[in-house]
Amino acid sequence: MRFAFKTSPQDTTWSDLLAVWREADQIERFESGWLFDHFYPIFSDSSGPCLEGWTTLTALAQATERLRLGTLVTGIPYRHPAVLANMAAALDIISGGRLELGVGAGWNEEEAAAYGIELGSPKVLSDRFEEACEVLVSLLANETTDFAGEHYRLTGARNEPKGPQRPHPPICIGGNGEKRTLKTAARFAQHWNYLGGPPEEFARLRDVLHEHCADVGRDPSEITLSSHVWLDPSGDPGSVVDAIGGLAEVGLDLAIVYLPPPHTPAVLAPLADALEAIA
Repeated sequence: MRFAFKTSPQDTTWSDLLAVWREADQIERFESGWLFDHFYPIFSDSSGPCLEGWTTLTALAQATERLRLGTLVTGIPYRHPAVLANMAAALDIISGGRLELGVGAGWNEEEAAAYGIELGSPKVLSDRFEEACEVLVSLLANETTDFAGEHYRLTGARNEPKGPQRPHPPICIGGNGEKRTLKTAARFAQHWNYLGGPPEEFARLRDVLHEHCADVGRDPSEITLSSHVWLDPSGDPGSVVDAIGGLAEVGLDLAIVYLPPPHTPAVLAPLADALEAIA
């Protein structure tokens, strides 16, 4: 079992976020750290403070040396995939090859409507997402990309310089959609993230993912399976250990522990000690 942590950059300060990541960088139990990609808080008052994810992640890459890092997940409707591919290549270079490229179809109607970003129907979201994944992989791996889809068109497109991870940074696809999200994960992902919940549902969706892998001729063992697990606001890691134990019994590879605000590095050492029992 492997472990990571996640700090949503909402209802927090840069100094508190930075302190957590610097401390976690010194604790080998945590292999990676994650942010989310939203412009409004999603677990509290949406008018509250929220730092932009990719800018914050780039700063954290410079403040850490060991942790792998990513956004869980980047909303595709917010950035053209060619722009995102350039961002990812640059951050992979800046971080010394530590980037995990988390992507998702997008869903937050409130912030999208406020900014005039069109999400579209569930079908449009899924179609756009699948096209975007194809564009991302090609731009990150190939010298030039030509693509003619319904949502994106590229002609002789370049993305230089490439990052050190070849053929591209690992793609993490988050979401529980059985028909489209998991099918897209089977095609493109090296990592699938379960939003969190009962082990029985995780196991069922894992099996759906594996069926999609069989359909496209993919070895399911190539895809890391992770799940969010929420740390109690009190900081007591007991419930986290129990939840991870249940998920581990049905095939979880990576537990991503969601740290609630206010963010403090004081929760990390007790959490790491508690996780040692199920490592």
